[in-house]
Amino acid sequence: MSRRLYLFLVCLRLYFALSPSYIHPDEHFQGPEITTGEIFHWPSHRTWEFTSAHPIRSLFPLWLVYGPPLTVLKWLCDGAGYPVSPMLVFYSLRAVMFLLSFILQDWALHELLPDQRERATALLLVASSYVTWTFQMHTFSNSIETIIVLWCLVLMRRMMLDEEHTQVSLCIALAFLGVLGVFNRITFPAFLLLPAIQLVPHLVKKPLRIGIVLFTAALMTVLAVAMDTKYYTGSRLRLPQIFSTAVVTPWNNLAYNLDSANLAQHGVHPFWQHFVANLPQLIGPALPFLVVSSRKGTLFWAGLTGIALLSCFRHQEPRFLLPAVPLLLASIKWPTRYARLWICAWVLFNALAAIVFGRYHQAGVVPVQSWVGYQTHNVSHVFWWKTYSPPRWLLGERNELVNTTDLMGMPRERMYEQLAATLTCQPDGPHEQTWLVAPLTSLWLTSDTHAELLASGRTLNLKTLYTYRRHVGLDDLDWGEDGIWGTLQRVVGRRGLNVYEVYENC
Repeated sequence: MSRRLYLFLVCLRLYFALSPSYIHPDEHFQGPEITTGEIFHWPSHRTWEFTSAHPIRSLFPLWLVYGPPLTVLKWLCDGAGYPVSPMLVFYSLRAVMFLLSFILQDWALHELLPDQRERATALLLVASSYVTWTFQMHTFSNSIETIIVLWCLVLMRRMMLDEEHTQVSLCIALAFLGVLGVFNRITFPAFLLLPAIQLVPHLVKKPLRIGIVLFTAALMTVLAVAMDTKYYTGSRLRLPQIFSTAVVTPWNNLAYNLDSANLAQHGVHPFWQHFVANLPQLIGPALPFLVVSSRKGTLFWAGLTGIALLSCFRHQEPRFLLPAVPLLLASIKWPTRYARLWICAWVLFNALAAIVFGRYHQAGVVPVQSWVGYQTHNVSHVFWWKTYSPPRWLLGERNELVNTTDLMGMPRERMYEQLAATLTCQPDGPHEQTWLVAPLTSLWLTSDTHAELLASGRTLNLKTLYTYRRHVGLDDLDWGEDGIWGTLQRVVGRRGLNVYEVYENC
């Protein structure tokens, strides 16, 4: 692979890493929302995963991945005498994800593919995939899972290539990553099932390896459970009462996901969803080559086995398959027939997907929330309508002063009622304000200076305060009512996110 092409793709990866697109709420609420609250003491919004009687998210991987860079950032800002900016934290976390991908992911592929041609093809395909540019650059637990899976495979390979030595450091590192992977996501072992089976004979030949791995894994598990127990209960883990006081988040997560009633709240999918819909969405034109032109080695079967095991869970989203993407792309052989046609299809597919998910998808939420946090207006309430849930941590310390309400996609009439319930007749002059954040695709919410809404027999007025144009919400598509051209004109042609002041004249 040409060095210039590779460096260009790396720069493209960095560009999308620093773009404020927003793919899924979990990238904020399962990571930065919690860690920023702990490190910077900002008021944070904890979702049900952290507040239920049996919490299912562990603090262990969050502290290891996000804790060190954010702590260093806090020290630097405190030493310089400047307050920590939420947007500086946002870009710092994106830079961390970029470095993890650029250094650790590419390094792992370099070791897993010793043949130079195979390695060059794999690095080119992975580096040119929109999944690497977008999903892997966001603070998803799935992105961390991808790195851990690859490095577990690297350590397993190193261990199998050297049967003469016990390799204590490799055993400790493998056990550590294994525990970290499980506490990060319970689906993690699915991608390592086949490689683990292949590793068993090599462990049996050196029984000491088994003891080191088990001892290290047990020690790291106790440490992770102690950390979670301290966070959720406020008390230290006590060994005499370990079974009654310990908070074991992976076990809670597994129990939750095995209950079909719980999964139904998040959406139930057919067992073939991953193979038929989600995987094609991630790798597009590369999918046919998995069948007709691929190396059926460890990486291929690890990715395929992982997808098959994940298909046993009825709730299935494309991002769950992130660890399988580099494994499968690294198994593809470069096409010899119609190569130029395939390259054109690959470039077009990834360019369009990257523009959507890396540049425009819900891309106004982060900048608008940052803008709200910097305003000096006396804002008492901000309603968000027809957008992804706004990350509260981006308000920083102002999160304690601003009441944020996520109206999601509720009907217009109910939205009116919510607004009207918080408004009181205000005289001219300084007063507490109520704001509404809504996409420009809502045609009846005009961008004029003033607009009127009738709600509960009262007249509400809108005044546009701020507009961010680079925002497209794909959750607002209505092909049946608007038609194809009408939908594109509304969603793409009227892209943007508005902030309105809502008030009622005396």
